[in-house]
Amino acid sequence: MNWTGHVLVTPRSRLAEALLRTEAVRTGVYFLVGDDPEQSTKSRVYIGEGDSVVDRLKSHAKDAQKDFWTRACLVTSKDMNLTKAHVRYLESRFVELTKAADRANVANGNEPARKNLPESDIADMEFFISQVQVVLPVVGFDFLRPKVSAKINSTIEPSLSADVGLQLVLTSGKYGYEARAVELDGEITVLAGSRGTTESFVTNIYSSLRQQLMSDGRLIQTLDPNFVEFSEDVTFNSPSAAAAVIRNRNTNGRTSWRTASTGQTLKEWQDRQLVSVEGEPEPSL
Repeated sequence: MNWTGHVLVTPRSRLAEALLRTEAVRTGVYFLVGDDPEQSTKSRVYIGEGDSVVDRLKSHAKDAQKDFWTRACLVTSKDMNLTKAHVRYLESRFVELTKAADRANVANGNEPARKNLPESDIADMEFFISQVQVVLPVVGFDFLRPKVSAKINSTIEPSLSADVGLQLVLTSGKYGYEARAVELDGEITVLAGSRGTTESFVTNIYSSLRQQLMSDGRLIQTLDPNFVEFSEDVTFNSPSAAAAVIRNRNTNGRTSWRTASTGQTLKEWQDRQLVSVEGEPEPSL
């Protein structure tokens, strides 16, 4: 309740309408977001700032080098208390955080230098940033969400801890591969070093995703021709997408992934969590 930020999101087709709003003439930062034409597994984002956001966005809309974006997000302050120095600091930090999260490719040609601010202003801006990180996923932007870095430890009890996540394993006795992952907030992050099969199957609706990961060098052929291996942590939007890439065929991720410490399937673990909230149904009105 003590945050004064204001977030305005618009599709590119309604940019002119959005720029008529009073928020667009305030000092703030903005994000231009769309698919990355060079890497289909990621989005692309341009991060900028301005004394009057409307002027910068009108310029970008005419820039042929920025045709990739389909949505714009403007972040300003309801109290109009952001200064040029503040938004230059925010721009720099948002570029840093987006690169660290590794969910989108940053379209900025040069990384903006961080503006020096008094310590009290830095504290205010860091709080401002934390609130933007909460709001953006709600309006459909995940490029600021921190990358899962938790590692598998089979002695840890499965949890939904914001720091640990639910630790999962997917193995195949027949083909001899093993993959490890962390589930957090509905996403599955397959950890670097996890292996999948090179066995070919008829149906895999995620075959194009698998091929893109291999083209990007994130999923690589091992010295053993029977396996591919994740060269880095890779985040998927669903357990089935992750499992299908590993198994190279259509797969129900909820029944394929198992918790690292108990051996339950993901479905069994999720169903068990509902037991604690089951109760008498509320009476009908």
